[in-house]
Amino acid sequence: MKNRYARWAELAERQSQLALWSTFVKWVILGGTVGLLAGSASAWFLASLDAVTRVRLDHPWLLFLLPAGGALVSGMYMRYGKNSSKGNNLILEQIQEGKEAIPLRMAPLVLGGTLITHLFGGSAGREGTAVQMGGSLADAFGRWIRISPLDRRILLMCGISGGFGSIFGTPLAGTVFGLEVIAIGLISHRALLPCFAASFTGDLVATRLWGIHHIHYQVDAFPAMDALVLAKVVAASVLFGLCSLVFSELTHALKRAFAALISNPMLRSAAGGLIIIALVYIAGSRDYLGLGIPLISSSFEQGAAPFAFLWKLIFTAFTLGSGFQGGEVTPLFAIGATLGNSLAGVLHLYGPFLASLGFIAVFCGATNTPLACFIMGIELFGSGGAVYMFIACIISYLFSGHSGIYSSQLIGSSKSALLPVPGGTTLAKAKELRRSRRNSGS
Repeated sequence: MKNRYARWAELAERQSQLALWSTFVKWVILGGTVGLLAGSASAWFLASLDAVTRVRLDHPWLLFLLPAGGALVSGMYMRYGKNSSKGNNLILEQIQEGKEAIPLRMAPLVLGGTLITHLFGGSAGREGTAVQMGGSLADAFGRWIRISPLDRRILLMCGISGGFGSIFGTPLAGTVFGLEVIAIGLISHRALLPCFAASFTGDLVATRLWGIHHIHYQVDAFPAMDALVLAKVVAASVLFGLCSLVFSELTHALKRAFAALISNPMLRSAAGGLIIIALVYIAGSRDYLGLGIPLISSSFEQGAAPFAFLWKLIFTAFTLGSGFQGGEVTPLFAIGATLGNSLAGVLHLYGPFLASLGFIAVFCGATNTPLACFIMGIELFGSGGAVYMFIACIISYLFSGHSGIYSSQLIGSSKSALLPVPGGTTLAKAKELRRSRRNSGS
């Protein structure tokens, strides 16, 4: 009898190992395939983005066609977009609920819309484009292989990770971003291996197969740990979080204002283009158009103008608020890096050091992804300032409150016990609750 029980136990152990191995192989293959698709799409997008940016810089008069470009982008989405107009929020909603299909047309639409935005000088990023392309390709792949609803959600998370990791050259941050962005305070470890396979493969495909080169920024030294430096970093991090809050709230407010004032999306974007042109002349500079990479570079080299962060914030909020396509993350990098560089003179800290903290912390506060942003900091700037990076991310995450650039992001766990939030609440619903409480109180 004992021998029989021993054989049963041994058989059960073998079956459990077989199940684990089959799961491992399955998600390495599926996640890797999504990474291959997302990485190839990101590589093509980055090459195209460089090309249209060079054209814009060589032909400054293209700026005056920005209103027409905005109308064209909105017209494309009106005619062909359907639910694609939800952008990143559509992907988040499908991971949470899974009630709608993500159309394959989302990939070419967001690609074309983003390139048009950058060709004529809109201030936007690239992360949103990469994530939407990754998500739509992942969903199309899932439909093709007839994947289950639960596995579909994991595959969509792979699309986010594959797009993010390949567009920035940060496979570890891309892995965690795909896990962390779905819900504040909650991470699904079940998707850890699939998201890593997608992000790692996506980055490998973009850089090794397609020869994409990512920009690197240099921080020559990090200060030694002492109480004074720590206090200054904490103070700066609070400002980084508040800057994230202002950016998110201003962008959402402008979207509501444009929609209320101008019902036609094409006219709305055309009006936004006219405002961007006016802002160029008010600011007296074209430095705030496009991605903002020159602003980031100056923050790590010769230094940035004192209010460059504010101008970039305003340019980006009006671009995205009026309906242009593109991401928010690279402009957030520029806003954070220039703000950090500006604060360095006030706080008497090394400029590139504080620029590196602002780079990741403002992005962190706007996306509510402190772990992904901390890991990104290490991947981009090295581990010498890891403690400072972690402090900057968690403080910015806290002080940005229940706000963010993704209105469909769930609040899985409130940032404070003093701010209770009902389960299943999204950032958009949380904002409505706050507004109704203020109205009832008044």
